[in-house]
Amino acid sequence: MDPQQPDASTAPDDGHELEVLAVLPRLTQLGNVLNRGRLVERAMEAAAIHVDRPAMSVLLSLHMADGPLRIGEIAARMQVVGPHVTRQVNELERRGLVVRVTDRDDQRARLIEATPDGAAATGRYMRTIIGWFADALADWPRQDRQDFGRLLGRFADDLTTHLAALDDQAASG
Repeated sequence: MDPQQPDASTAPDDGHELEVLAVLPRLTQLGNVLNRGRLVERAMEAAAIHVDRPAMSVLLSLHMADGPLRIGEIAARMQVVGPHVTRQVNELERRGLVVRVTDRDDQRARLIEATPDGAAATGRYMRTIIGWFADALADWPRQDRQDFGRLLGRFADDLTTHLAALDDQAASG
């Protein structure tokens, strides 16, 4: 079975497909706003952060984590390969935005953590993005904002799970 094509037992009914088809242009529009609209670059400019986009992704991965991370953990969160992250970490370390620290559980291993300057830069970036999103939703009723957050989270989680299952199927078959 082609993992790209659902079999007849799991294919959605026509009504379901039409609902998804109606949402697709909006997802494309959102993707364009987030990517081609230069959201990341504009937020970095507004927050006075002078790194490239992949380096910002490293800082954001560290910001969202509960503590320092290994290179491999950062790579997994960013969905890239380790050497890519190593290059970014080296540059961020050179700029004084991250440091390598010893892993308390494995003295041989090194973890990456943001320096106070790196954390402050990432905080400015996050406040900028959150401010823009909050402004866009400012006229929405509170219940709509809550529903949107809940449904968007559910969609992102379900799509991530579904795509991971397709990757697993492709790898095993």
